[in-house]
Amino acid sequence: MLAPRLPRLPGPVPFVISTRMSFFDVIVVGAGHAGCEASLAAARLGCRTLLLTMNLDAIGQMSCNPAVGGTAKGHLVREIAIQLKTLNQSRGPAVRSTRAQCDRARYRAVAKQAVEREPRLEVRQAHVARLLVDRGRVVGVEDQLGVRFPARAVVITAGTFLRGLIHVGMSRVSAGRAGEFASNELSDALRALGLELGRLKTGTSPRLKRSTIDYAALEAQWGDREPWPFHWATTRVTLRQVACHLTYTTPATHEVIRENLDRSPLYSGMIEATGVRYCPSIEDKVVRFADRERHQVILEPDGLETEEVYANGISTSLPLDVQERLVRSIPGLERAEIMRPGYAIEYDFVHPTQMRPTLECRDVPGLYLAGQINGTTGYEEAAALGMWAGINAACAVQERAPFLPTRAESYMAVLVDDLVTKGTLEPYRMFTSRAEYRLLLREDNADLRMVPHGVLLGLVPAARGDEIESRRARVDLTIERLRTRRVGSASAFQLLCRPGTGYRDLATLDPDLDVDDVHVARQVEVSAKYEGYIRRMLADVERFRRSEERLLPDDLDYQTVPGLSTEIRERLAAVRPRSLGQASRVPGVTPAAISVLAVWICSLSTSRVREPVPS
Repeated sequence: MLAPRLPRLPGPVPFVISTRMSFFDVIVVGAGHAGCEASLAAARLGCRTLLLTMNLDAIGQMSCNPAVGGTAKGHLVREIAIQLKTLNQSRGPAVRSTRAQCDRARYRAVAKQAVEREPRLEVRQAHVARLLVDRGRVVGVEDQLGVRFPARAVVITAGTFLRGLIHVGMSRVSAGRAGEFASNELSDALRALGLELGRLKTGTSPRLKRSTIDYAALEAQWGDREPWPFHWATTRVTLRQVACHLTYTTPATHEVIRENLDRSPLYSGMIEATGVRYCPSIEDKVVRFADRERHQVILEPDGLETEEVYANGISTSLPLDVQERLVRSIPGLERAEIMRPGYAIEYDFVHPTQMRPTLECRDVPGLYLAGQINGTTGYEEAAALGMWAGINAACAVQERAPFLPTRAESYMAVLVDDLVTKGTLEPYRMFTSRAEYRLLLREDNADLRMVPHGVLLGLVPAARGDEIESRRARVDLTIERLRTRRVGSASAFQLLCRPGTGYRDLATLDPDLDVDDVHVARQVEVSAKYEGYIRRMLADVERFRRSEERLLPDDLDYQTVPGLSTEIRERLAAVRPRSLGQASRVPGVTPAAISVLAVWICSLSTSRVREPVPS
């Protein structure tokens, strides 16, 4: 039975628990990539969890292109493909990444099935409008109908829905994405809590009708012959693999765009929000790179049973009639029909330096944020943040230690640390170059790095942990075996260090070597070819670890620390770093300031030790 309808309130709602209300440990608002991961993580940790979404049919919706992974993003995902491809195969293992073309409908169906069938996870359709607050702490949410849902922790994963505004030419409409309502009241509720919000922009390309594309004129791009699935339990890919196709814009395309820039909301002043630097619209490409005669367009099938094809590379907010001319000026698309036009979307985000490393809002206990609301862009970043927030919300509810791997352990930690320490003024995208220790954070060792955390949390079965440790032991034994196997004046391990020598080549020297264990083979080969680099990097990691272990008091008054400039005091007080290491990464904080802070913390610790114990 629904609670009585309440008057609409502008912000957080003072809260009193009613015996008629269902009480949850964790509530997750939003069921995109971040919301699905957050709710599944919390439920699997044993929390009674509620997932609220405005549309049950849009759970796991891929709003942009139908692909997951890619450079650095594949590292995040490794923890429903119709094409799997390893990028950067000719380069080093630190930057090799898997990218999967997904069947959009199948992906959405699998995501929906996963959350609906998860024990301890309830899924309901509701448009959350307000936050319930008790003595400064968020303790639940309220929807537009006045129904209240109390909880011990709330995770907001609103994506692009906070005051979302879609632009197509001079037309604009309030929406979270095409065809769905925006969330305006929730944005107001976050502001009412004192959180500082900003404005960002992203966009999509038009979707074309497959049967109207001249594929004979285009270059086919196939995936790997032996695809390497993201998940450890997937041994082979069963869906039929299909090709993407490559084409390019032409001078005629660019002329169409230049002639109509006055009708573009990007160049007419209608859009003021900051867009994605590394994924510009076709208008931006033509203007910013005026000397380029063409730009790449990849035609990505949306699925096996649909006519829709995503034209990746021509994200645009131009009017529909201009989009049609633009598309038909591209080779192979002369008769292509647009099934869904491209559009730009503006939306609110919360400046992420207001969060703790757990993704809990520092001044609003009980409230966690994950996904594009943190200022990121991309499915993979959203999913990683969702899992991180869901785990930490559950740990807080259960009074367990937080889940806080370091930058030396995972790309997720790099992502979180960059956001909460440095913040962002544009949509944040993950790159391998953002990770100092990227040679240690490879796709091929992601399970070796992260499964022990999963076992400790209870998210990964102990048997899986034993399997990982067994593989780790096999790698160590194989390396030792190759070090002791002599071939003339060199060991087999030294031979493996040489360019052009692969793990399989050693089988002629050691017939008993198991070359079919691809996981072990990859680990051993990387260990050999990058031994010197890895050794030096591990020494750096040890120094990094020591600085991260020097924790700063959460209530430290930086105004009392002598020797710090006013500017640095303000920066440290705004971020409130958890450790001396995090403090060193706060923009504008100098090495000299870190030295001063280190001495102060040391003296503070000593004085506390010397304090007499009260009788």
